[in-house]
Amino acid sequence: MEVETPAQAQPCKSAGTTHVAQSAGTTRTTLRNPLLVVNFVLMVVGSAGGPLFLRAYFLHGGARKWLSAFLQTAGFPLLLGPLCVSFSRRRRRDRDDTPAKSSRTPFFLMTPRLLAASAAIGLMTGLDDLLYAYGLAYLPVSTSSILISAQLAFTAAFALLLVRQRFTAFSVNAVALLSAGAAMLGMNAGGDRPTGVSRAQYGAGFAMTLSAAALYGLVLPVMELSQARHAARAGAAAVTYTLVIEMQLVIGLTATIFSVVGMLANNDLHAIPGEAREFDLGRSAGYYLLLAGSAATYQCFFLGTIGAVFFGSALLAGVVMTVLIPVTEVLAVMLFREPFNGTKGVALALSLWGFVSYFYGELQTSNKAHHHQSDKTPNAEHLDP
Repeated sequence: MEVETPAQAQPCKSAGTTHVAQSAGTTRTTLRNPLLVVNFVLMVVGSAGGPLFLRAYFLHGGARKWLSAFLQTAGFPLLLGPLCVSFSRRRRRDRDDTPAKSSRTPFFLMTPRLLAASAAIGLMTGLDDLLYAYGLAYLPVSTSSILISAQLAFTAAFALLLVRQRFTAFSVNAVALLSAGAAMLGMNAGGDRPTGVSRAQYGAGFAMTLSAAALYGLVLPVMELSQARHAARAGAAAVTYTLVIEMQLVIGLTATIFSVVGMLANNDLHAIPGEAREFDLGRSAGYYLLLAGSAATYQCFFLGTIGAVFFGSALLAGVVMTVLIPVTEVLAVMLFREPFNGTKGVALALSLWGFVSYFYGELQTSNKAHHHQSDKTPNAEHLDP
């Protein structure tokens, strides 16, 4: 997979505006970019697998909230692999073009400002992970997913404020349908308090999960804004997919450090061996395998999300995250025997409808731009000899 995707092939983004009136070729390239598809697949793996791994941890004897937050970003070292591949390719290209330049090929392309912005996003992500971990400790996967789906509305609002996201009738329809699907899923959520969870714990989990949705709804547009401002800065490196992976590496590192500090303060490191010995799923071996699986799947989610923001927009990432909620619902029914009724079936249909509506609107926008560009292009037959 080539990771050096040039910024020129992506939608033009400025410091305060996402230009929707882009060329038809750019729009079509974005929709058909294979790396965008790869990032969608990563989001599917992370969105479906991450919450299930984390809920299984709490159901089978785990109780450490800070450890759960840590797992959501601890897989960031996996990003060093594609970064090393990218560095090797850039160095080989520099050696072929200018032999003396190859020794000065930088491993990292980030500027200090983008590094600081990514670190700030990392702190926000760390706090969001903690809120989500607390919520999932006291709520079923289905209820937690329902509340997290509210991030779409927060993403839409913050995208409008921060990056001037332009809404079409199709995107508004998609947001409405996806939100309605999530609301349908929540109609029977009042009586699903797990055994052993008090009303106070359930209420706290409810509030923290909703807060996590709001915070992540802010994180996505901030990611898009940081990329846009970097692209608009004179002399800065082009915003490539490699640079996006570097951003996610810094975000993951910062969020992980945030969680490690909390783990040290909460004495989690000393409690892990004892918790592993008493874990239901295979004792120590099953415990550590579950932790590793959780870290890997969540890293897939975060990398896929920031890639979706880069190749598309914050709103696109929010739409994909929301449409994957029914997938998590179905897997929760299969693995944790959570009930699946007609309400959830209707919610699934609404979510898929909203997803199709969003992409149909993007295709319509692309076609209109294409026809507009064709009308403005002179016909060769009418050119003077």
